[in-house]
Amino acid sequence: MMNVIQDGDGSQRIILKEPIGSTAEVLLYGGQVVSWKNEKREEMLFTSNKALWKQPKAIRGGIPICFPQFANFGSLEQPGFARNRLWSLDSSPSPLPPVNNQSTVDIMLKSTEEDLKTWPHRFELRLRISLSAGKLTLIPRVRNIDSKAFSFTFALCNYLSVSDISEVRVEGLETLDYFDNLLQRERYTEQADAITFDGEIDRVYLSTPTKIAIIDHEKKRTFVIRKEGMPDAVVWNPWDKKAKLLPDLGDEDYKAMLCVDSASIETPIVLKPGEEWKGRQELSTVSSSYCSGQLDPRKVLFGFS
Repeated sequence: MMNVIQDGDGSQRIILKEPIGSTAEVLLYGGQVVSWKNEKREEMLFTSNKALWKQPKAIRGGIPICFPQFANFGSLEQPGFARNRLWSLDSSPSPLPPVNNQSTVDIMLKSTEEDLKTWPHRFELRLRISLSAGKLTLIPRVRNIDSKAFSFTFALCNYLSVSDISEVRVEGLETLDYFDNLLQRERYTEQADAITFDGEIDRVYLSTPTKIAIIDHEKKRTFVIRKEGMPDAVVWNPWDKKAKLLPDLGDEDYKAMLCVDSASIETPIVLKPGEEWKGRQELSTVSSSYCSGQLDPRKVLFGFS
């Protein structure tokens, strides 16, 4: 089911619940998922205790939306402005089919006259958020309603809650090229069998597979990201020194979080007038166990439908 709640400051949030007991919470400010709990009421997404829940600041955590540009790959405010705008409920999400279950919400953002001063392109950004047992699905769409073509980059920034970043490994990105934002965005090739963490990381992996696994050894839990229309993946953790410099992140928060983003960054998406781009991300969790001290990546990546 879906409930719309009016908060004391006038802002609105949407609560999605599904029969087994999992929930998701979506803020209309920023169109941002800020909570996803499983049937055991365990929080799957990380949100900083120091997050600023006051507009116009974006919230550090959950799943922020970066549009029409990501980070410093452009001239606008760093992750674009979509996460700093008030979205609305979308009553006509055509051409997506109508919603049959009640654990789904459609929201949208339209360009304003103020936005056109900084990014002079008229658009409609729509997002469908669906909750089912063990799975959270986001379907973003961008339509060009302008008279001329425009290009943009896009990312769903997944702040995942982990037990201890030192106990986490990411599989599915081996042998791929990446831009290293800590080294002047130089291009490198991943040499490791899996990505593990012992310091700050800020990389854009290119031409990634449709499935990425994030294995949390301590919690014996694996996040699986399945994505379409977003060929890149950003892996980010600020580590201790950078965490201390971020006012909306606790000094120790870096240990309990990892960002693995679904993104389209290297090659901007180009839309002609009237065209629409659609992406899709499914975020799910499965229990994982040890196998000779390590997980079998074939089972993690391919052992379930």
